[in-house]
Amino acid sequence: MSTPDLNLLITLDVLLAEGSVAGAARRLRLSPSAMSRALARLRETTGDPLLVRAGRGLVPTPRAIELRDPVSRLVQDARAVLRPVEALDPARLARSFVLRTSEGFVENFGAALIARVGAEAPGVRLRFLPKPDKDSAPLREGLVDLETGVIGRATAPELRVQALFRDRFICVVREGHPLCTGEITPARYAAGRHVLVARQGVERGPVDEALKAVGLERQVATTVGGFSTALALVRSTDLIASVPERHTGLLRAGLFSFALPVPVPEITVSMLWHPRLDGDPAHRWLRGVVRRVCGAG
Repeated sequence: MSTPDLNLLITLDVLLAEGSVAGAARRLRLSPSAMSRALARLRETTGDPLLVRAGRGLVPTPRAIELRDPVSRLVQDARAVLRPVEALDPARLARSFVLRTSEGFVENFGAALIARVGAEAPGVRLRFLPKPDKDSAPLREGLVDLETGVIGRATAPELRVQALFRDRFICVVREGHPLCTGEITPARYAAGRHVLVARQGVERGPVDEALKAVGLERQVATTVGGFSTALALVRSTDLIASVPERHTGLLRAGLFSFALPVPVPEITVSMLWHPRLDGDPAHRWLRGVVRRVCGAG
């Protein structure tokens, strides 16, 4: 069975509304002969005369009367689908967004983000998921709407990326720790016992590379998978943690922080999304909210 010409739906809708070949031709800016040919095709496609002569005019057949309303709805729906996207009104938006974030993001930015979203779009709900790795599959598969973190080699090249803020690594110890007083030299820092924050299979980080450059190596007493765990250990031990400053701001409350005694490159925390969401007005609004909240500091 051949595929019907869907353009005929528009012609049929106008013919049934006008009840006249000449009137339909004027409305569609066609010649009367072109409209007559279109009517002939419609008759062949539907197997019904549709419009028949009655005196000097045309009247619809029962089949045409039956088709009038559903054809009109179909044409209206098609026009709505093809209409340009209207401006978004966040106050009327009802939608859930899934955000996959590195540890520390929710603790430091979550409250401000929820407050801003609630003020602008009370019908929007945010769902935060942990980010245990840099696998881009959740974004590719549509399981996640937005992700935050540092771009790595495993990041899919097709993803859209926008920087949120720059961050630097600092040292953190408990109040009263020996490093709270005196000059912090590279040797003194390296001589302490450290807690390393690293993903599975990673044994060295940027701090270790910086120490190696000056001929030093720190003693790693334990390795953990997240900043909050590292800082919890620091609170009740003499361990030293090296963590990103902005990403752990609230997590470090009550602890003593100081600059690293060796130069370590800053990191850029970005948001990532799949290109299929580029033009989505609601997603574009969400990206703007995240950007404003993270840039406020």
